[in-house]
Amino acid sequence: MTSLSTTWARIMAPLAGGDVDAGVLSAASAIAAPFGAELAGVYAPADVADLMPWMGEGFMGGVQVTAVQSLKDAAAEGERAARTLFDANPYDRKTFTALSSPVWSALAMEGRLSDLVVFDDATAKGRGPLAETFQQIVADEQRPTLVARPGLKADGCVAVAWDGGKEASRAMRTALPLLQKAGKVVILSAPASSARYFDPARLQSFLADRAIKSEVHTLSETGEPAPLLLAAAKTVAADILVVGAFGHPRLQEFIFGGATRTFLNAAGAPSLFLSH
Repeated sequence: MTSLSTTWARIMAPLAGGDVDAGVLSAASAIAAPFGAELAGVYAPADVADLMPWMGEGFMGGVQVTAVQSLKDAAAEGERAARTLFDANPYDRKTFTALSSPVWSALAMEGRLSDLVVFDDATAKGRGPLAETFQQIVADEQRPTLVARPGLKADGCVAVAWDGGKEASRAMRTALPLLQKAGKVVILSAPASSARYFDPARLQSFLADRAIKSEVHTLSETGEPAPLLLAAAKTVAADILVVGAFGHPRLQEFIFGGATRTFLNAAGAPSLFLSH
């Protein structure tokens, strides 16, 4: 039996024209390399069109014209900075795209035509110009997303947070190409903290049918699953943790926290592979 997806061909790195772009590009190229995939650097500036509702229709006065021109100048400068960092990245199979208005719809299309979208840790925690883009890519576009943290290795240890649910199943299936390239795969489960019955050995068999060897690490503790799984990921020295995102309604997740927010905000956690 073989998986429906056995490789990744295009890894997308949204760029903001700042210093963090170098780290995002480095992480994205590290993931792209084992697959020989295209590294797609996509510069997403602030959109002039977003100002228009605040300015009203019709003639724009001097203040409005100045504001629009300032935004255009900032976008041009950001593009130059992003392109400079992109050109400096040594990965050889790469393309650079600078988006124009409407920026969000263009960025969404780029994401739909990519196998994986890579963000940095600060953006995933809600900081920086691409913070809203991260939420939209994961929750609205439902694109497979990697939150890159220090020490990222595509061929290291990949842990799969498993509770038998549809969110975990979608994340695991989407991550199959990554699991096939991993040096080690560990299934993490916390059955005592779940109301759902599941047998991690079933997942182990599923992966074996796809030529992926794995170990099962079962937690006996009770409590909130996310902190337990994060601690287990540290115990097994996971480089990447595969988790299903936004298992509860999105608004509830962002207002009240939820497991997704716990995974995103954890200090010292491995890189995260998210799929909603």
